[in-house]
Amino acid sequence: MPKGGKPIPFQIEARPRPWPQNRRGQPGDCALIVVDMQHDYCTPGFYIDKAGYDTAPLRKPIPRVARVLDGARRSGLHVLYTQHSRPPGSTGTAPGDDARGPTFPETARRGEPGWEIVPELAPQRKDVVIQKTTINAFFSGELHRLLDAAGVQHLAFCGNTIDVCVHSTLRAAVDLGYDCLLLADCCGAVHAGLHRWAVESVQVENGVFGTVATASAFVQALRST
Repeated sequence: MPKGGKPIPFQIEARPRPWPQNRRGQPGDCALIVVDMQHDYCTPGFYIDKAGYDTAPLRKPIPRVARVLDGARRSGLHVLYTQHSRPPGSTGTAPGDDARGPTFPETARRGEPGWEIVPELAPQRKDVVIQKTTINAFFSGELHRLLDAAGVQHLAFCGNTIDVCVHSTLRAAVDLGYDCLLLADCCGAVHAGLHRWAVESVQVENGVFGTVATASAFVQALRST
């Protein structure tokens, strides 16, 4: 933010259209949503690893997410985290997980190490952390209420995994009327095909679910604010 305290409008080059759409956005009406960057979804020895998937593609976005977080905070964007969470003593992993069988690893029990957000992306004092038990972070209504009360209209998404919680939350945001941006290289997936599908499905039909950009484009645009 400039010395005078007045925010400068910005717009990010994205595909198939810029974000924010149709006008130059103000930092105060934009938010960065960091989805489920927890040990269980990107750290060796935890849920994803125990389920038989390679954690390397899920850790790869961490430095880029850190850059995006720094740019967002410096520019005055709202920063919110989602943290997938099961109450202590509960079983299962997510809605419908009983069908996976008793040997499938559990995930995100509140208070356990796997539930914690990775230290490289630790929330800061002004950031908001939303606990969620569902794939779509808007399901409980808390996230929408907070954003609406703050006057936020434009959402940028990053996190894990792009094809599950990121995509489900982004789609819900579109239905609620938010202008959405997917930061494609700030999201992980268990394999490249799922990542490619998730990105392409946002851009089809001239951006049916929003628009797509990179961490570099996001940070570069915010430097002017």
